[in-house]
Amino acid sequence: MSFDLLFDPLFRVPFATGLLLAGLLPSIGMYLRLRNEWLAALAFAQMASAGALLAMVSGWPMVAGGVLAALLAALVKGLTARAGASAYALMMLLAWGGGVLLVANHPLAEQAGHALFDGQLYFTGEGHLLAAAAACAVILPLLARLSRALLLGRFFPEFYRARGRDERPRLMLFDLLAGLAVALATVSLGVMAAFALVFVPPLLAFRFGRGWRAGVVLATLAGMAGYCLAFVVALGLDQPFGPVCAIFFVALVVVLGVTYDRM
Repeated sequence: MSFDLLFDPLFRVPFATGLLLAGLLPSIGMYLRLRNEWLAALAFAQMASAGALLAMVSGWPMVAGGVLAALLAALVKGLTARAGASAYALMMLLAWGGGVLLVANHPLAEQAGHALFDGQLYFTGEGHLLAAAAACAVILPLLARLSRALLLGRFFPEFYRARGRDERPRLMLFDLLAGLAVALATVSLGVMAAFALVFVPPLLAFRFGRGWRAGVVLATLAGMAGYCLAFVVALGLDQPFGPVCAIFFVALVVVLGVTYDRM
């Protein structure tokens, strides 16, 4: 293992990009888990991956394609809320099928497909960093404003109906914010690394947190700390970041003894 690359200026921008996303995704994941919709994050990631591939073969920026596809998935999710997990499964199947066909029929898509699956964090540039910073600046304040509405809708589902108000616009706005965050993470960190950061830190927070606010802070710190350790190990071992990140968070769950029935 060699840690010389950790001090290479070439990896400062990728590290900062990933760190911003590692702080953002667990907060999104907390509300998705609160609403039992964490599977939506994987659907958004798969759709973002397929959209990025389609954009690449069409001559568009991959980031733009991924974001548009994920936002479309979030919009569909909001309009088909009653479909539940079935809608997420259908989106994942559609994205997987479309992505595989693009990889099989376009010479450039194969390499990009592997990059999206493995995680291309090392090759992200200043554009990715600016996009991640802008997303944090927009999403976090809006998420703070939506927090009360999301909590009321989960624990007191009759609250808005009793007051003659419709909660769907707020829920759809949250879905769009979640789609945007996951899309940016997918094109930077990879599909499964992005999902790991949405899924595992909130899982730990729901197990060990002593309240909602403490849980959000715990999830954010766990995501950022886990990301830093995974980045160091992946770079030191000269391995792709995505798989190392996913394995690290799974190992963390196993070591801490967090099981499904305790979520």
